[in-house]
Amino acid sequence: MNRRLVVGVASFGMSGRIFHMPLLMHHGAFRVKCVVERRKDDARKYYPGVKCVRSFDEMANDPEIDLIVVNTPDSTHYTLARQSLEAGKHTVVEKPFTQTVEQGRELIALARKSGKQLCVFHNRRWDGDFLTIRNIVRKGLLGRLVDYETHWDRYRNYIQPDTWKERSSAGGGLLYNLGSHLIDQALVLFGVPEAVTAHLKAVRTSGEVDDWFEVRLHYPSVQVSLKSSYLVREPGPRYLLHGTHGSYVKYGIDPQELALAQGGDPTSPDWGKEAEEWWGVLHTEEEWAGVRRKMETVSGNYGAFYDSVQEAITHGTDCAVKPEEALNVISIIKAAQQSSSQRRTVPVEPAAPTA
Repeated sequence: MNRRLVVGVASFGMSGRIFHMPLLMHHGAFRVKCVVERRKDDARKYYPGVKCVRSFDEMANDPEIDLIVVNTPDSTHYTLARQSLEAGKHTVVEKPFTQTVEQGRELIALARKSGKQLCVFHNRRWDGDFLTIRNIVRKGLLGRLVDYETHWDRYRNYIQPDTWKERSSAGGGLLYNLGSHLIDQALVLFGVPEAVTAHLKAVRTSGEVDDWFEVRLHYPSVQVSLKSSYLVREPGPRYLLHGTHGSYVKYGIDPQELALAQGGDPTSPDWGKEAEEWWGVLHTEEEWAGVRRKMETVSGNYGAFYDSVQEAITHGTDCAVKPEEALNVISIIKAAQQSSSQRRTVPVEPAAPTA
């Protein structure tokens, strides 16, 4: 298949406007034909050549479309991804994959039956800081890693009006929203844990969904802690890694989201490059002497996700984020919810094989 793949995007909300549309429009292998907007035509203001359609049905029934991006509210992922696959479309689903493990298994089976690619947008695998950490762990720069802690904190001390993310009935909550990224990163590094111990809370006044969490993933040789809160005005380190040979500490957040929001070109030469002031500190042993230095952050690259989607569709390879991997994230989320509600550690089994 040498022609460009024709794409339909299911929403022009935050993820469509900031992530999917810029990444697709700057990628030479894709042509975005339409975006679903039920009342507005905002997408055409940014991208005049893109058509705005009023329903998902209209997009799914378009025979020209090869790929549909399901980037709608979390509670609709399963229904719309199923409709997309049943319509014979390759499908990208925004994280979190589904609301339940059973929904995810059904979509995976349907994708196999239909012979269509099913990929999940865990773009934070291509954050520069996480790519740096993967290198540190792979090269054993800290010796035997014993402690891995990551934070994703924000400061929003009010309940944001008119958003499904603040409503329990719509599948909102911080664990599904930001926690799915932190869990996915941990699974990439360490695999599926043996058990989960979690505490979830709604700490803001009048909040109805979790906006604070601490999740501990139990592995035989490394302690893994994932934390997030909406009430952190003065953030601490984003990553803290400690091993038998030293430590790595990293502040700040990957610059790609802000750059995309400001209209940056993700194919530009310096894309994803982090300013030196935000580089992490590596304090470790070299030649039996302690060495403390800044370590340059690997440049982030969200476009790599859609590189893998294009390869999967045109050559039949696996997408970089397999749906089975995304399903294991959902399994960990459900175990964390159970752990918090029952105040106990919950054993975990892989929800799906990922090999």
